[in-house]
Amino acid sequence: MKNEAPDPRLHALVEGIVRIAGGDLSTRIPHSGARDDVAAVIAGINLMADDLQTIYQELEERVESRTAMLREAQVELERMALTDPLTQLANRTALNSVLSHALAESSRGEMPPALLILDLDSFKGINDTLGHSAGDDVLRAIARRLQDAVRETDTVARLGGDEFAVMLPKSNLVRARRVANRILKALSESLDVGDLKVTCGTSIGLRIAEPGQSVDDLVMEADTAMYAAKAQQHSSIKVFEPALLYARRLQSVMITEMREAIRQDQLTLHYQPVVDLATGRIEGVEALVRWNHPERGLLMPDQFIPLAEETGMIVDLGHWVLRNAVRQLRKWQQDLQVDSTFNVRVNISTTELQNLELIEHVRDILRETGVDASNLIVELTESMAVNGGDVDQYSLNGLRRLGVQLEIDDFGTGYSSISYLRKLPVNVVKIDRSLISGLGDDEQQRDFVAAVLHLIHACGLKALAEGIETAEQAEVLREMGCGSGQGYYFGRPAPAGEIVALFAGGGKLL
Repeated sequence: MKNEAPDPRLHALVEGIVRIAGGDLSTRIPHSGARDDVAAVIAGINLMADDLQTIYQELEERVESRTAMLREAQVELERMALTDPLTQLANRTALNSVLSHALAESSRGEMPPALLILDLDSFKGINDTLGHSAGDDVLRAIARRLQDAVRETDTVARLGGDEFAVMLPKSNLVRARRVANRILKALSESLDVGDLKVTCGTSIGLRIAEPGQSVDDLVMEADTAMYAAKAQQHSSIKVFEPALLYARRLQSVMITEMREAIRQDQLTLHYQPVVDLATGRIEGVEALVRWNHPERGLLMPDQFIPLAEETGMIVDLGHWVLRNAVRQLRKWQQDLQVDSTFNVRVNISTTELQNLELIEHVRDILRETGVDASNLIVELTESMAVNGGDVDQYSLNGLRRLGVQLEIDDFGTGYSSISYLRKLPVNVVKIDRSLISGLGDDEQQRDFVAAVLHLIHACGLKALAEGIETAEQAEVLREMGCGSGQGYYFGRPAPAGEIVALFAGGGKLL
C-alpha cells in the first residue's frame, strides 16, 4: 500500500495547541476551506482560544479594578489614620510626622518650625451646658477659623478635646506671633450654635524649635507655654521660656492639693467692707477666698484661681465660696442684727456663668439659709458682661429673676461698654481702681470720673468705687455723688471675726 503524505494541517494544529497552552491566547490555527474532521477540530480549538482570550481579558480588567480599589482603600485608611474624624484636620500622628520632617530640615540648615498649641477658654462650660452635639459644632467652627487664619503650607491639627495645634514651617518669632494674634482675633468673635451665639476664646503657647530638639520636647514645651497663657485668665499668647517648666511641675502638685483643699475645708473667706459714702456706714462686704495651705501658708487668689479655671475646679470652688459667704451673711443677720439691706458680694467666673446649674445652686443656697436674694450681689467682670454669649445672658437674666443683684466689676479697664450699660441686666457698676488713683491731684481725672458717674446714674444704676486709699479720694467721690466705696482706706480684707469688731463701733468707717 502506498504511503500517503501527512496532512500539513496536523502540524499547524499541534503547533497552535502548544502556543495556546503556553499562554499565547492570540494564536489562531489557519485552516483551509475543506470540511472534514481536521477542519472541525481546528475550528473548535480556535473558538476555545477566543473564549479563553475573552475570559482572560475580563479577568485582567477585574484584577486591575480590584487593585485600584485596594489602592484607594489603602490611601483612605492612611488618610483616616492621619485625620481627626470630627474636624477633618490633621491629628496628633500627622502633626508629629510633619514636625519630624520640619525638624530634620532645620537640622540641615533650614529655618526652624514654630509650634502653636491652643486650648479653648470656657469650652467645658459650653459643652456641659449645651450638650456634646453643640460642642462638636463649636469645634468644627473653630477648625474652619483656624484654617482661614493660616497659609496652606501651615499644618492645623486637633490634638484631642478642645486642644489644637498649628505648625508653621521655616518660621521665626515675629511671624509666629503675628499668626498667633490673628488666631486670637478670629476666635474672639462669637460663634453661631443653632439659635445661640457663644464666645470661645483661646490661650496659645508658642515655641520656636531649637537645633537638635525632638518632637516630644517641642510639643511638651509649647504645651507648657499654653498652660502659662491659660493661667493669665483671658485669651493670651505665651512664648516658652525654661522657667515655665518648674512652674508647670509645681502646678501639677497644686492641682492634687487643691482638690484636697476643697474636700477638707482648707479654704477660708476674708471680707472687705463696702461703705456708704454719704453716711460712712458699712453697707456690705465682698467675700474673697483664701487657701490655708498646710505647707505654704495663706495663699492669695491669684496663686490658685487661674489653676482652678484651667482645670474646671472653679465650679466646685465657686460653689464653696457662694455657700459659705451666704451662710456667713445669715449668721451676721442673726447675731449682729445687721441692717436688712446689708449685702455680701461674690465673684463668679466665666465658666460658672456658663454652667446652667448656677441658677439652681443659688436658689438652693438662698432657700437653705433663708437669706433674701436682694442681699446677694454677684460680681462679674466687664468683659464677661459685654462679650458674653446667649448662655451667659441666660444665666444673668435667671439670677435677676431670682432677685439677686448683679454688679459689673473693674469697669473702665478697656472695654467700650458704656453704650451697653442700658442694655445689661445689672444693678451696680464698680469703677476700677485705675480711675480712682489719680483723683487727689489730677483735675482731668476728676472730670473723667465725674463723667463716668454721670453716665452710670443716667442709666439708672448705682455706682461703687474700688481702690479708695485716702480720705481725699473718699471725699471727692462723695461730692461727685458716688454712692459706695471700697478700698484699703476703709479696711483690708479680713476674717469674719475682724469684721464683727467693726460693727462693735457702730458700723461706721467715716
